[in-house]
Amino acid sequence: MRAKAARLHGANDIRIDEFELPEIRDDEMLVKVVSDSICMSTYKMAILGTEHKRVHADVADHPAITGHEFAGDIVKVGAKYADRYRPGQKFTIQPAINYKGSMDSPGYSYEFCGGDATYCIIPQEVFATDCFLVYEGEAYYQASLAEPMSCSIGAFHAAYHTKMGVYTHDMGIVEGGSLAIMAGAGPMGLGALTYALHCDRRPGLVTVTDIDQERLDRAAALFPPADVKERDGIDLHFVNTGVVGDPVRALRDLTGGKGYDDVLCYAPVRQVVNQSSLILGRDGCLNFFAGPTDRRFSAEINFYEVHYGSQHVMGTTGGNTADEIESLELTAAGRLDPAVMVTHIGGLDAAPQTTLDLPKIPGGKKLIYTHMDMPLVALDDLRGKAGEDGRYGRLADLVKAHNGLWNPEAERFLLENWAQD
Repeated sequence: MRAKAARLHGANDIRIDEFELPEIRDDEMLVKVVSDSICMSTYKMAILGTEHKRVHADVADHPAITGHEFAGDIVKVGAKYADRYRPGQKFTIQPAINYKGSMDSPGYSYEFCGGDATYCIIPQEVFATDCFLVYEGEAYYQASLAEPMSCSIGAFHAAYHTKMGVYTHDMGIVEGGSLAIMAGAGPMGLGALTYALHCDRRPGLVTVTDIDQERLDRAAALFPPADVKERDGIDLHFVNTGVVGDPVRALRDLTGGKGYDDVLCYAPVRQVVNQSSLILGRDGCLNFFAGPTDRRFSAEINFYEVHYGSQHVMGTTGGNTADEIESLELTAAGRLDPAVMVTHIGGLDAAPQTTLDLPKIPGGKKLIYTHMDMPLVALDDLRGKAGEDGRYGRLADLVKAHNGLWNPEAERFLLENWAQD
């Protein structure tokens, strides 16, 4: 079968290639990819090339399909799995397959498997690690976003707390406690916020910080603090630490001076890490979530409080399969709306440059529909394109009807009205 994909050939070198997929083996699967959301991790892969831990050394000869947050339909099932899966089922995958200790992963390491493609082959390693997931929900983008949502879910589950004199860890954030999401008005921070408000183990206070007032305003519009308090009983605050004279004091004051039980740091910035350390309370858990590209990145941590206040620092990168299943189940049940992460849509032709320019493009997640040609368009700009193409006006109407968010109706209209490869 002929396929088209965005593939990495080397550092800063992503190309749209057309190529022939080989016949699947008995332990593989042919799938049609419909949607892929572009991750900052893919940008890091793109700029590092073979210096990235997941990119194979001969990528110039065997280019890797980019994208690991993808969803689509099963087309053909190898004989080994014919009794478990059937053509037509929706799917997504957990890309952190960890097969026999290898760092190889779909979207980084495979010539024929990745999300920025029209069709691809799911290798046997994904099935051997139980990382192939059937999705029963309506929209493809929801399944694509289950992977980034699972990363934030994993951070919540990986948090831990201690009791003096007892050498065991209580896993998870403090229920009814205080949570700070630092540099958290971006897509991953908003994913963490929507999970914090709707999961089974919820905090009593959530503070989201950022230095971008436009992003904070969007977050506050999506999650009005008064509504959150009335509906969920959670105190929610949005703080622009760039305009506050003493950010640490201002953030601690929101906790009555005690500091936060749990802090998620979403930016590899020394000042943000330092603030994250200084707002921790006793037995506070700091999760450094944001992965730096600088291998020598370091920042100040208050080790006095590490020793005497039992504060602790950890990091998570990605979620596991259970986290992604939780994301899929909560989304299908209507408890989570991962669309809060999405600010742009585009076609496969937009994927290479979008990936390479990702840090420069404002907003949240960039959602790629792989069977169409479409420039990258911000949801806020859909109305402005209606004069040249009335279909954009209809998309704008559907987005407006859902509080400015991408939604299943908009996706359905897109898939039905744009030419498909």
